[in-house]
Amino acid sequence: MKCLSPLRHLAVLALVGSLGACALLPEGETLRIFLLPGEARTAPQGVAAPLDLTLQIATPNASRALSSARIAVVPQPNQLSSYRGARWSDAAPQLLRDRLIEAFLQDGRLPSVVNEDANLYADLGLFSDLRAFQSEYVDGVPQVVIQLQARLVSRHDQRTFSSRRFEVRQPSADSSVESVVETFGRASDALSRELIDWTIAQARQRDAD
Repeated sequence: MKCLSPLRHLAVLALVGSLGACALLPEGETLRIFLLPGEARTAPQGVAAPLDLTLQIATPNASRALSSARIAVVPQPNQLSSYRGARWSDAAPQLLRDRLIEAFLQDGRLPSVVNEDANLYADLGLFSDLRAFQSEYVDGVPQVVIQLQARLVSRHDQRTFSSRRFEVRQPSADSSVESVVETFGRASDALSRELIDWTIAQARQRDAD
């Protein structure tokens, strides 16, 4: 058997490697990165004085499928996919956490709000499980679904004193990614309003007991 010279052997390996690379690497597609839209809010008028408490909002727990930056879609029952060529600017749980913090700060009734990375004492902790953060097709029309199981914890004794399941559904104007992303923003704002009102009410009741 005739052996190849070292130089010819390297050349053959290089050729095989280049052919493999062409087969494995498709042409790059344009990847669009989307921020989570949000509405500007002003603090409610004529309400009681702000609570003198610090709230720590932890990043929601989520399944592996929802913990990525992919924009999730359920095109038909029991089939989870994602929009091709589109991504969130961060993983969905972090996006929602930051939206909630911003919403609390804009609301003003509980002005001291931090995330779990802040090395600060907090009176209350908001922990949650993100069960859904996706668009779902219903009768051929996409609607955004956000489900969050939330619980409020007293950081003094680490006990849960209130919990609630939130679910928001918002129909999209059309099936384009841009429209769906805008709908995610509206749904996140609606969830934030419900969660803030519930948190404030529970915190006031806790202080009154």
